[in-house]
Amino acid sequence: MTDFIRLDADDNVVTATRSLPAGHAIENFTTAGLIPSGHKIATRAIAKGEQIRKYAQFIGLAAEDIAQGAHVHTQNTEFRNTEVEYEFSTDMRHVTPASGDTFMGYRRENGSVGTRNYIAIVTSVNCSATAARRIADAFGPEELAQFPNVDGVVAFVHGTGCGMAGDGDGFEALQRVMWGYASHPNHAGVVMVGLGCEMNQIDWLLEAWGLKQGPLFQAMNIQGVAGLRQTIERGIEKVRVMLPIANECVREPCPVSELKVALQCGGSDAWSGITANPALGYACDLLAAQGGTGVLAETPEIYGAEHLLTRRAIDRATGEKLISLIHWWEDYTARNKGSMDNNPSPGNKKGGLTTILEKSLGAAAKGGTSPLMGVYRYAEPVTAKGFTFMDSPGYDPASVTGQIAGGCQVVVFTTGRGSAFGSKPSPTIKVATNTEMYTRMTEDMDVNAGEMLDGGKTLEEKGREIYEMILRVASGEASKSEAQGLGDYEFVPWQIGATM
Repeated sequence: MTDFIRLDADDNVVTATRSLPAGHAIENFTTAGLIPSGHKIATRAIAKGEQIRKYAQFIGLAAEDIAQGAHVHTQNTEFRNTEVEYEFSTDMRHVTPASGDTFMGYRRENGSVGTRNYIAIVTSVNCSATAARRIADAFGPEELAQFPNVDGVVAFVHGTGCGMAGDGDGFEALQRVMWGYASHPNHAGVVMVGLGCEMNQIDWLLEAWGLKQGPLFQAMNIQGVAGLRQTIERGIEKVRVMLPIANECVREPCPVSELKVALQCGGSDAWSGITANPALGYACDLLAAQGGTGVLAETPEIYGAEHLLTRRAIDRATGEKLISLIHWWEDYTARNKGSMDNNPSPGNKKGGLTTILEKSLGAAAKGGTSPLMGVYRYAEPVTAKGFTFMDSPGYDPASVTGQIAGGCQVVVFTTGRGSAFGSKPSPTIKVATNTEMYTRMTEDMDVNAGEMLDGGKTLEEKGREIYEMILRVASGEASKSEAQGLGDYEFVPWQIGATM
């Protein structure tokens, strides 16, 4: 491995592959100071106001004159909102259709396919959270051991559901989340628990989405049951009836076309866009070739890269739908006195990411190269096959909650700084961007994409490794976050709008 990586011949920065001291020789110049691993070095003098370019794209402006060999980062880089002319459907790289790959899934009566077999306790409002947790907590390992085909009883509780408008973006998003979890193919049975007087009424959800109560779907309100204690007792009874029915479910071979995979990243660093994200993108293309679906999300984290995605849109309407989300986020951050550049965290910056534009260019690589087949609202059911996009914030728990509600049965999560994220009912696979972090957090990481830097692995080899792990985990193999029991506290519906 060399001391630096140049991503494009037109870039005016390169990325240091290790910490480099001042005076270190780089091509025909020397470093002007200490360059941390993963950080950028100016390959020539960059005048104040001139574009800084990486990935052959604009990532910021020089806030001052930058000397050749200097460290290029937050101290001398200025963010500016993007202004680009959008093109539509000009970069269409259709995948070669393939078939024959399968995984062992649970086929449901409605034709959908699950990768796990949970019983879910879903709340409509924070006021029913305690009841839901106590119902789920009543089922310990000893009792569940009698039902080996059931993965567990899990409570999905949240901090909203009342003190909100009864219509509009926030209410509709929460209703979509509830419907998505109530009907998710990874759930064999569902008990919905409300208080009774909340704004987010269970009855409205049942009517709007045509949900019918039956042996494996039940709903109740604490006020109607006559209090917390009796609600908990009745909920436990309902689950005990469901368990033997759910245990009858068995895995069977299912085509990969039935899979929807959430493409996610968190704790990103400079290597995210060089190793793990492109490798996941290659896996997404393999999935799309089989007729499966990859769902990219986190709208703030494609900001500055959306013009690359519109070029891949299957038609102009799909591309314009993506642009409308970008404009919504610009307005949303402005009216809340924020900036799109507020997204990179201190950890992202320590890992070498300077602006949201740079972070987004790397994050978008998770979507591979195949056409963009659909753009969806937060938690909206994803129906298109191939590569798709879902609107969501960049906050990982809220974003993944929306992707799971949209139907994703597996999550693949790339990370450079390290993350302890996990999710239910859809298991999370973790992909490390660099070997140092993979080694340090090996109990949490499933795949080491750092081998693309220091182990001689190619993009294609690492992408196929991720794809094959998706199929194994979809078939029942536990990911490392799943084996550690993560996912009970990562259900976080996106709260949009005023709390009243």
